[in-house]
Amino acid sequence: MNELPEFLAEGEDGSLIVTLARGIDIDGSKRMSLILREPAVSDMLAADKAAKGQSAMSEVTLLANLAEVAPENIQSAKMRDYGRLQAALGFMNG
Repeated sequence: MNELPEFLAEGEDGSLIVTLARGIDIDGSKRMSLILREPAVSDMLAADKAAKGQSAMSEVTLLANLAEVAPENIQSAKMRDYGRLQAALGFMNG
């Protein structure tokens, strides 16, 4: 298995804690980390369905679902932080 980058930490339940470089505003509060629960196939299918064939939006929806935040919160992320979230998702996808 690949070694985790410095900005990721694995929880006992398979979740990943993603330390953000810039942070994301959620409900008026700046969060410097997000916890992504381990995805199931059903999460991917639900995100694909909600995104109506738009692959980028499918990924945003999936990340939002795993982090238990609104898709708009993920959309507001700076690209550096979005890249970290993508890396976490890639790690969980094996």
